[in-house]
Amino acid sequence: MKRYRLFNFDLDSRAAILNIEIKENWDEKNKKLFLENKKSTEDSLILEFGVRNRKIKLRNFKELGPKPLSIIAFHNKFFEQIRKSFVVGSYYPALTGACALGERILNYLIISLRDNFKQTPEYKKVYNKRSLDNWDEAIKILESWQVLLPEVVSKFKDLKEIRNREAIHFNIETEEKDRETALRAIKTLSEIISGQFAFFGRQPWFIEGTKGEFFIKKEWEHKPFIKTVYLPNCRLVGPFHKIEMVGGEFKIIDEYQYDDKEINDNDFVKMREDFVKGKIGSNQKNL
Repeated sequence: MKRYRLFNFDLDSRAAILNIEIKENWDEKNKKLFLENKKSTEDSLILEFGVRNRKIKLRNFKELGPKPLSIIAFHNKFFEQIRKSFVVGSYYPALTGACALGERILNYLIISLRDNFKQTPEYKKVYNKRSLDNWDEAIKILESWQVLLPEVVSKFKDLKEIRNREAIHFNIETEEKDRETALRAIKTLSEIISGQFAFFGRQPWFIEGTKGEFFIKKEWEHKPFIKTVYLPNCRLVGPFHKIEMVGGEFKIIDEYQYDDKEINDNDFVKMREDFVKGKIGSNQKNL
């Protein structure tokens, strides 16, 4: 009857505010509010990153774009550090950091998931490995285990090329193109994160048809990647749950005694929609 609903996520959308341009058809009140909001955002960034070279820092932050809305996993901490390195002008550390984090994600997925694939030929290659530095092999293994989505595989290959050509192996041109290359690496890594660790989107494990609430499909709950990476960011709830603010924190209220039976995802969505619209009460006796 119940489904896993996503709750924990990581987001920084301040760059989106900086990238918005005032339209001619805006009224004066909205223009004023936007300019005040933009000024407040810029002030907070200067306070965070320092006054020296503030114009460059604001430009760097703006060009990075918003941090992808993702679940909390093993990339968030280091990805934030990489972005900050780029903002303050440490482009080469940001470049090498982005490539290193890409490799770390591949290794973390293989090591944390491999015991679920003991019957596969790929397991023999990694069961006793502490890490892999061969990206092609790591990507191929995760692809064969159906962990990585096809578009994410493509982005990992793009990041691998940046790593090999610009970051790890010597390239005299990197010194002149460190900012450009770092930005490209970070944006590629951002696409990997938004593709594989999204809080919502078109990923095959999300239930379709929900509005502003995001749930995991029943058939995906026991897949190793979802069970290991996504479910720790979820709460198991029924269609009649509520979210209330208690003591400054959000609390889930889900006291209904649900029948011990299975329903499909479409039925769950319909029941949830009816409950939110008030067509069904959480105190009703029968589903």
